[in-house]
Amino acid sequence: MSFISEFDQLDLTGLTSFAENATGATVEAALARSTAEVRRTSGTLLADFAALVSPKAAEPQYLEEMAQLSHRLSLKHFGRVIRLFAPIYLSNECINVCKYCGFSRDNPILRVTLTLEQVKAEAEFLREQGFRHVLLVAGEHPHFVSVKHLCQYVTMLHKDWPSISLEVGPMETDEYRDCVQAGAEGLTIYQETYNRVVYDKMHVSGPKKDFTWRLETPERAAAAGFKRVGIGALLGLAPWRSEVIALTSHANYLLRHCWRSQLTLSIPRIRPAAGEFQPLVHVGDRDLVQLVCALRLTLPEVGIVLSTRESPKLRDGLIPLGVTMMSAGSHTEPGGYTGQGKEGLHFTKGGRAIKRIVPLVESEGEQATVQFEIADNRTPIEVAARLESMGYEPVWKDWEAVLSEG
Repeated sequence: MSFISEFDQLDLTGLTSFAENATGATVEAALARSTAEVRRTSGTLLADFAALVSPKAAEPQYLEEMAQLSHRLSLKHFGRVIRLFAPIYLSNECINVCKYCGFSRDNPILRVTLTLEQVKAEAEFLREQGFRHVLLVAGEHPHFVSVKHLCQYVTMLHKDWPSISLEVGPMETDEYRDCVQAGAEGLTIYQETYNRVVYDKMHVSGPKKDFTWRLETPERAAAAGFKRVGIGALLGLAPWRSEVIALTSHANYLLRHCWRSQLTLSIPRIRPAAGEFQPLVHVGDRDLVQLVCALRLTLPEVGIVLSTRESPKLRDGLIPLGVTMMSAGSHTEPGGYTGQGKEGLHFTKGGRAIKRIVPLVESEGEQATVQFEIADNRTPIEVAARLESMGYEPVWKDWEAVLSEG
């Protein structure tokens, strides 16, 4: 049985209503069980989580207690270390039409797919910055970034990069095995939204429109042998409390059934991007603080990832509450670090290349279109220095591939 069977039986409406109407006594009981770290059934765990993301729990007296408990649990399970990583965008070509994404096929944007040598140049730049963990990202387009292409990228980088993760379109288990054998050790796959109706509206066409296929992806990745699997929901598409209850249910299932893989959770909020999509639901900074605390109290041993989508001030404030992994100095376009791929830039509209009236020249300073705008523009060194000033250790590398090789 896959998670889809459990998800279809999940009373998400009831749990969301429970959250919306939680009382002080309900919140206090959930806090007490979190403090004791008692073993809970899936039903009790989700009910406690719903209470911790409730409007009642957002009141100052409860949110302050949650923050203190979350901080203590984070220190207990993770110490004062924050793992740093950076994304390398391989391509912004995509065959999906997704209303919220800058890479959506119908968006009129500048696109490019980097060659092996161009990706190597981007990676060398990041390596000089100190990074040893890289996330390879690409739009979903089998012509430009096939499984074969992806394995070539991974194989090329594997010698110098002890930790390589992927964030690409869903694949079959055997295709993921090829990536693992090439040297990839992590996979990130966001469901985007767990609301089927909203999911169908947001994903107009393309393979990403298949809700079930995407929802079962983490299980295929774990079966293929990825050491790390990351899931998440894109906040701003559907009511955030129901989204994160579903996310927690998904995480709980993976912890029980895919325990050989380490699990991380991401809670990105929608950022400005090509297409000018506006969030359908507001998710405030205070909501994000409450959410990080609730996740840590409910899933104390699960990693929580925070990207440069958030402002420096908010990122710094969330670190003590449960964050274990952060991106830094990120670019969300192919060639963003070194200007690679300019000669291959082309303008597309509706999935077709359009001849430009003004030719591209390097002096124009044009580059591929970003997937979304980042909010934290600090350099990796500045982020690391800030972590150290807060009493945390920035970890550039925590895995050596040779340890797992025969």
